Amino acid sequence: MALSDSITTCLSPPVHYVICKLGFEKKDAYDINNILSENGEVCWQAVTEHVCYLESDQSVDYIKSIRSLGPVCESVNLYFKSLTKEQFVIQYELWFRWTNYTELFLQVFDVLQYTQTTEVALGLMKLTSCLERALGDVYLLIGKDCPFLLRDLLASEQLAVVFGQAVMNVLRVFIGSPYGLNLRNVLWHGFASPQEIPAKYCAMLLFLTAGLGQLLQTYLLQTKCILVHRPYVIFVSLEELDVFPDLNHETLSIAEELVKLSSFVLKTMLPFWMAALTAFKHSRYADCVILLLPQLEVGLRLLFTTTNKCPNRLLTAEPSALYTTFDEMLAKHLDNEEVNQLPAVLEEPAMASEFLWDFLNHQEGPRIRDRLSHGEINLEAFPREVANQIVAFAMTLLCRFSDEDMCAFKEHMVIKPLMNCASCYRSRFHPISRLKKQVLECMKSIHLWPELPTVPEEYVRTIKGLEGNAEASTFILMISEIISQLQQYMPQSCCSSGDPINSVLTERLLNELCDMRICTLYSPRPVLEILVVLRKISTQCHQVSEQVIASTELRYKQWMNKTLRSRQRHNYLRMLNSIKFLSPVLRLILVLITLEVVNVHLVCKKNPFDYQQYLKFLKSVLQYTENLVTYTSPEKNKWDETMELTDKALIKIRKISDRKLMLMQLAT
Repeated sequence: MALSDSITTCLSPPVHYVICKLGFEKKDAYDINNILSENGEVCWQAVTEHVCYLESDQSVDYIKSIRSLGPVCESVNLYFKSLTKEQFVIQYELWFRWTNYTELFLQVFDVLQYTQTTEVALGLMKLTSCLERALGDVYLLIGKDCPFLLRDLLASEQLAVVFGQAVMNVLRVFIGSPYGLNLRNVLWHGFASPQEIPAKYCAMLLFLTAGLGQLLQTYLLQTKCILVHRPYVIFVSLEELDVFPDLNHETLSIAEELVKLSSFVLKTMLPFWMAALTAFKHSRYADCVILLLPQLEVGLRLLFTTTNKCPNRLLTAEPSALYTTFDEMLAKHLDNEEVNQLPAVLEEPAMASEFLWDFLNHQEGPRIRDRLSHGEINLEAFPREVANQIVAFAMTLLCRFSDEDMCAFKEHMVIKPLMNCASCYRSRFHPISRLKKQVLECMKSIHLWPELPTVPEEYVRTIKGLEGNAEASTFILMISEIISQLQQYMPQSCCSSGDPINSVLTERLLNELCDMRICTLYSPRPVLEILVVLRKISTQCHQVSEQVIASTELRYKQWMNKTLRSRQRHNYLRMLNSIKFLSPVLRLILVLITLEVVNVHLVCKKNPFDYQQYLKFLKSVLQYTENLVTYTSPEKNKWDETMELTDKALIKIRKISDRKLMLMQLAT
């Protein structure tokens, strides 16, 4: 890993030339008045004249365009430097309002006055993400589904209608096209070091954003449309993101030392790391994470390319190839179908892979990188809790990968807890983890049933029901038989020779099953398809439970107030009788679901099997639970039909038991 000291750039020679040299080849000074009207508006026609096109197909000639726009960008940069903050605000503040984040663009102006390379790069990253979000809002004036990728957004007909195709081509020279400067991707994916991003390109994008505001105002006046800004994404359930302990000043001081020693850090990127830690200290949590995520990516890319023996992938790819990004580095196989060696190098996959999948990739996770880079998050309200996790995780990687003797650091009283947390991390946002959470929440809901207010038992006995007759005995027997068959696959501490229904189908059993460690990395497609059905079943069971709770409380209140008609009273008593038997059935289904999570995952990894037939069975259980939701709803209240449906479902579950046992035996 001493390689990190020798690497001077992560830009391939062609990309380095385009970003660092091409726009400086024309030395002629450019008069700012050519593109700036007397009242301070952008003269777009003069700007668009600098975009060149290929004779063959009239597509943008990015090389000639960058070369031509270079002096224009320099002129804009010098012009902004000549303005005071007050002058800039008076002249441009109005034209940034369309972005819904005027303050950010005023901050970028401040950064340009001092040309601090790290701050310029950070400002450019924030500017491009905010600009993308604002352009998406404009797109929705005409279109319906906003493109996820910036390059598709900039190439859309909808934006061309509002701003004009020539204007959009100017933007594509700077961002959104792999053939242009591609500043957004080069920065957000960690390829560019601070000194490799010319400040004049940041200044030009600031200038163009104001110009877009001027064009948009004209369009809105002509069409009488109103620009609506989409709400920001808000992180909910922050406690689910709580992995590492809170970082204090001492921990951050050690982090600064680690950054200087660890071979995980490319020396050219050191300013980004130090700026990220400084931002955290100053409570600028969004800035901290924006700076740090690309550095985690480039550090892991160094590991990835070294262990997989593909050093050329460390550099930015050409337009005809793909970047080596988080998605590929976390994949099971390389693009040549060989096994990715990175997880093995990370030693404990949960150390990095599961954490990164949780925080960056899983659809139900916070997806921090996507949401920050696409402008979906209010930067001013970015939570400290999230930044704390990213910094702490980064520290564990810094400790793991170093040429120095890091034993003293690893055993330090503030570092050791971080390393321990990392080594025992379990995925929280993989579908398996979410299903476990659903099952436990559903069981908690069902456990509330015995606490519900109810009428005296003698009233219930007046209703001819299942209890005490042959049908009831058969009902209970079927549940007991199924439990008996499944007990050999349950933790021994939860098995019982007594009453199987009340002593086995418990919250304790589910907690123990859900606590079993399952590696969620690289789940096969059959597992993911089965999980979709299992989660739907769990959701339906939970809805049934909530409906039972709501109906029971309402009917009891009506009973006590004597507002129920005769038929309603009869139906209420039928409900009370029915839920005695419905509770163990729902608990049985939850236990089955949890066993499936463990065993199906193992089977799919060890032995291929005809999961389509198995999926068919699960879908029949899903159909049963969906019907339960309908019959137990306040609108239907069909309790006799509920019990008939449940009886048929239990017969089917018992018949399929042999198949399920075969499946579980394959897993053991």
